[in-house]
Amino acid sequence: MGKPTRVTNSIRALRFAHDEMTQAELARRVGVTRQTVIAVEQGRYSPSLEMAFQIARVFGVGLDDVFQYRSDDQDPSSPRS
Repeated sequence: MGKPTRVTNSIRALRFAHDEMTQAELARRVGVTRQTVIAVEQGRYSPSLEMAFQIARVFGVGLDDVFQYRSDDQDPSSPRS
């Protein structure tokens, strides 16, 4: 598989904050496979914009609460602005 994306996410934390939702349940609600959810959650795959909105909607939050984009000049350990 290709290199990891610069898109990070909070899917795991959001799943656990929502009654420990399983990856399988999130996949079912979004209409994708569990393997897709795993790849997105681990940062190995960037979802389509449509899928990103669907994931955010499942959790009742905005896109910025689920996905963050880190540019090359951004220190990964620095807080989001």
